[in-house]
Amino acid sequence: MDGVKLEEMEPSVDKLIRDIPRGKPKSGRMWKSVKTERYSQCKQIKRLKTTWAEKMQLKTEKRKIKEFQEHLTEEKVKKKQLNRMRAEANKKRKLLNERKSEITQPIKSTKVKKLKKKQLRMIETR
Repeated sequence: MDGVKLEEMEPSVDKLIRDIPRGKPKSGRMWKSVKTERYSQCKQIKRLKTTWAEKMQLKTEKRKIKEFQEHLTEEKVKKKQLNRMRAEANKKRKLLNERKSEITQPIKSTKVKKLKKKQLRMIETR
């Protein structure tokens, strides 16, 4: 070729190929971009490294948060248990008061023998 080297010509061919307008992809995903480099060629960003002191500080913060959370759950359980006990005591007191306020009549055994089934079911013994 007339003084033009092959290496000089290759970049222009690449540029031409990149400048060709893309048609509709077969998959139908037009939002996907065309990869120009392989993944292994892409420059990988190194993650920021934390110091030992920062790690220990994060660990202690997490432990404190966990302890506080456990404390809150314990308080919640205690409150529920206290409410349950209070409700149970109120129920017992109410039942005792009902029993005290009832009007009762002693029934003799001779009278019980004459009663019918439905009447017998109504009788409560104490």
